[in-house]
Amino acid sequence: MTSPDHILGGYPGTRLRRNRFSDWSRRLVAENRLSVDDLIWPVFVCEGEQTKTEIESMPGVFRYSIDRLTEQIKLAAELGIPAVALFPATPAELKTPGGEEALNPENLICRAVRAIKKAGIDIGIICDVALDPYTSHGQDGLLVDGKVVNDESVEVLAQQAVVQAQAGCDVIAPSDMMDGRIGEIREALDLSGFQHVQILSYAAKYASAFYGPFRDAVGSSANLGSGDKRTYQMNPANSLEAYREVAFDLEEGADMVMIKPGMPYLDIVRNIKESFGVPVFAYQVSGEYSMLMAAAERGWLDREKVMLESLLAFKRAGADGILTYFAIDVAQKLKDAN
Repeated sequence: MTSPDHILGGYPGTRLRRNRFSDWSRRLVAENRLSVDDLIWPVFVCEGEQTKTEIESMPGVFRYSIDRLTEQIKLAAELGIPAVALFPATPAELKTPGGEEALNPENLICRAVRAIKKAGIDIGIICDVALDPYTSHGQDGLLVDGKVVNDESVEVLAQQAVVQAQAGCDVIAPSDMMDGRIGEIREALDLSGFQHVQILSYAAKYASAFYGPFRDAVGSSANLGSGDKRTYQMNPANSLEAYREVAFDLEEGADMVMIKPGMPYLDIVRNIKESFGVPVFAYQVSGEYSMLMAAAERGWLDREKVMLESLLAFKRAGADGILTYFAIDVAQKLKDAN
């Protein structure tokens, strides 16, 4: 960055408002822009037929049965959104302590991926690798004597990744935060002939209070109960630890890394982007979305303006891509503007 001595100038010779005076000038000197190419749309999948159910804690966000899902994914592709991230609302009767449904080739996510591929929709499919949608206790890994065990969980996660790749998933996205899982998943994918499948690692995922509505969406809130995930997700007080997490995941074979949540952790996004120079993604999580929507519904904020401003902040921080529930609305607005 240029030294401040060379850019400060002095009033009245230098007037910074000159460049802000006209719309055309503000656009001409804008340092960052939001594009449809920056967007990833998280979508929730449920069982049933012709089902579209709104999530109470996430106004405007729905769970779709697979037959309705393909319609939505086609719309996303037509708007130019590069990729979608799929999350299952697994029926309660299929949840077990060991999360065995995660390894079922006929589980909800695998059937959804195959349906999208069969429909010939040209869009990237990102699949979440973690056990919390499938475990009766709501944890991302296996429990032994009341504690989440690492290595045994990683073994199952690697199998889950292969099952998803076999279904046609383009990008495996481990969100579990177990140590060493990226290396094990990369090896398992390669040995199974999926060297082309990418890994988007949730490298710095914090033990955040902003995830509540998401857990409602996938039905894991009741399973987790009063439990928490602080023994494997990161402490919100820490930033330097994120460097180690990202470095380990890149060393083990991650193609891209994720910071989660988004806006409260944009300092982490900036630091990781500047330090590693790799593709960095950030997730505008359910709690962030729901806060903006709640304020907009009450007339306290302008929904459209805060939607766009919040996502531009991700770009300004250095994010190469943003997972956001606003993706469809933003893509439509950008298309209309052009």
